[in-house]
Amino acid sequence: MLDYLIVGSGLAGISFAEIALKNNKSILVIDDKSQNSSRIAGGLYNPVILKRFSEVWNAKEHLVLMNEFYDQVEDKLKEKFNFKMPILRKFFSIEEQNNWFAASDKINLAPFLSTKLITKKYQSIDSPHDYGEVLHTGYVKTKQLLESYREYLKENNLLLEESFHSSFLDFLDSGIQYKDIKARHIIFAEGFGLHKNPYFNYLPLDGTKGELFLIKAPDLKLDVIVNTSVFILPIGGNLFKVGATYNWHDKTDLPTEEGKKELLDRIKEIITCDFEIIKHFAGVRPTVADRRPIIGTHEEYKSIHLLNGLGTRGVMLGPALAKMLFDNIEYGTPIDKEADIKRFHKRYLKSINAFRP
Repeated sequence: MLDYLIVGSGLAGISFAEIALKNNKSILVIDDKSQNSSRIAGGLYNPVILKRFSEVWNAKEHLVLMNEFYDQVEDKLKEKFNFKMPILRKFFSIEEQNNWFAASDKINLAPFLSTKLITKKYQSIDSPHDYGEVLHTGYVKTKQLLESYREYLKENNLLLEESFHSSFLDFLDSGIQYKDIKARHIIFAEGFGLHKNPYFNYLPLDGTKGELFLIKAPDLKLDVIVNTSVFILPIGGNLFKVGATYNWHDKTDLPTEEGKKELLDRIKEIITCDFEIIKHFAGVRPTVADRRPIIGTHEEYKSIHLLNGLGTRGVMLGPALAKMLFDNIEYGTPIDKEADIKRFHKRYLKSINAFRP
């Protein structure tokens, strides 16, 4: 009997898989690549919400665990995925500068917001009011990471490349059985696919569609990430990832003309040089209205667990939340109340009462 059957191989799924393997647990991952938000993500990690100048939830702790995790995976797979790179917030006015310095005086933000203006002039970007630098930032090559980890799983017979069908899931005294597979626990880490999950579809996962570009701009000389109304991330070879849009109504992963126009308009507000769109991406992020993840154990079936709702910060949150769930299952360590699915207990009761005569 396996210790863990894991449904999904995005950032949440591989984070849990790696933590389980590190603790000498047996696993099998099931995935059909139907959810692509992790693969097309910009991959940025940033401890500050720049629109509101507030700290990302538990940023200090999550950054430590994130860096430990990617160091471990890089060592295992002999590849580089995590790239430290400053994020510069372009200021459009003196007022924005003043707001930045006011925020940097706050105790929780002081470790992350530099108080030194960045006055460097980057080719093809007008910046009369300079930049503020966010510290402890960078990006992860998510597509490369997920493809490499998936290949590692395949090579070690730890991956089943097929769709998961809940109708084949049965419950045993000692865990679960899925077709001919028996396991003590099953972890659902299927992102926006949660809506098709009969055990957790009562949860308020409100997917947010995001669209991104890969552009080529030979006259844009950047060695940092610039963040304004969009981010511009240099990835080498005169190529840049640019994103992202936020659409709360369209739940498809198809690029749109509306998203394209929005990105084009925003890019042209920032850079003055010509550029070519190499690729246009889209995906639905697994987001929750209260901006917190949803992790924990099903209220009735104690061998079923959830790791979801990482939203736009899967790179940073995935390792920490996977560890939180693993420690809860194995050692009974409490899950942070802000992330625990128990906060939606009333929704669960309403969902099961709906099916009672």
